[in-house]
Amino acid sequence: MQMPVNTFKQALSEQRQQLGMWLGLANGYSAELCANAGFDWLLLDGEHAPNDLQTLLAQLQAIAPYGSQPVVRPPVGNTALIKQYLDLGIQTLLVPMVDSAEQAAELVRAMRYPPEGIRGVGSALARASRWNGIPDYLDRADEQMCLLVQVETREGLANLDAIAAVEGVDGVFLGPADLSAALGHRGNPVHPEVQAAIEDAIARIQQAGKAAGILSADETLAKRYLELGCTFVAVGVDTSLLMKALTGLLGRFREGADRGPQGGSVY
Repeated sequence: MQMPVNTFKQALSEQRQQLGMWLGLANGYSAELCANAGFDWLLLDGEHAPNDLQTLLAQLQAIAPYGSQPVVRPPVGNTALIKQYLDLGIQTLLVPMVDSAEQAAELVRAMRYPPEGIRGVGSALARASRWNGIPDYLDRADEQMCLLVQVETREGLANLDAIAAVEGVDGVFLGPADLSAALGHRGNPVHPEVQAAIEDAIARIQQAGKAAGILSADETLAKRYLELGCTFVAVGVDTSLLMKALTGLLGRFREGADRGPQGGSVY
């Protein structure tokens, strides 16, 4: 059995833009629908959505036959949790709230086996190694791991150059929702100050030779980020798309019905 190739990491290294969808429904069937649609990558959210190891496993299995690559956001960059995620077969992590180069370096270590890192060895129990069905898994796993760090605070922006320079960090993802709150414009990611900070950050990430990423359900903004050179951009959220379709349908039949979320939210 061959080592699965992380085609998402490969695309980032070749600067090929990747279009993604943010998944919060925590369900294998809906994840398969999104994979079937043909998105390059699907973000399985463990920070704000009700995901655990079992729901993540079901979604990984549902996505596996398709070309979409799973990217998983844990609730926190915890070493033990990262170990469990990687053993599930996840090859790309997007870790939230990374504020320093030291924090980023520890995350790199958490994703690698000793002696380069501190990932625990338990491949006989791991879906990632096909339960030791991949003979050279321990020797080759590290090269397929992709680490994306999420910068979304004033401290993170101040340390962005140092974070992006950390060896083993493949990409930096800008979190517009938290960033807008940190800059004093909560719920308004389109504020000029927020957008100026994002555009400056994209340029700095590119100067460091790393992939820049972001999420925006605003199609105009998402296209703008792609024009600026973002390599991986999530262009929608499953929960928001479903809610918009549901409330829109009801509103067309029922006068005065709530038409759902409005405004400039990232999601």
